Amino acid sequence: MPTEHTTESPSPPILWLDNQVCFALYSTSLAMTKLYKPLLDAIGLTYPQYLVMLVLWEQDGPTVSELGERLFLDSGTLTPLLKRLETSGLVERQRDPQDERRVRIRLTPQGRALRERAESVPACVLRGSHTPLPELHALTLQLQALRAQLAPA
Repeated sequence: MPTEHTTESPSPPILWLDNQVCFALYSTSLAMTKLYKPLLDAIGLTYPQYLVMLVLWEQDGPTVSELGERLFLDSGTLTPLLKRLETSGLVERQRDPQDERRVRIRLTPQGRALRERAESVPACVLRGSHTPLPELHALTLQLQALRAQLAPA
């Protein structure tokens, strides 16, 4: 919702910070990450690591490129993240026996076990957001649609 200034501004309303969808998304993302931090600290994950683990708990064994596509991350960002998860004992990287050029990411028993501890995170985030679940679900769908519209063809 556009902000209305009561004092005269040298800048037109289209350039006011509070009228920028990018700033609303950015500042909300910062607030959401701040909400997640203590929850993820308790299970030993950073936010990007949590996102990787969510994908792997959903479907174990994707290739690095499939994981990158799912998370909208390039391999330069994803590779060090996967190395840290591997060092932590949560995942292992394995060459695909059918195509040695591809590397698959698989959960270790420790990585699978961590899922149980992570199951409380979404409910805590829901409570911390002070927003009803149907509203959050609708917002998620709107943001996914916006992302799709912004993505290059």
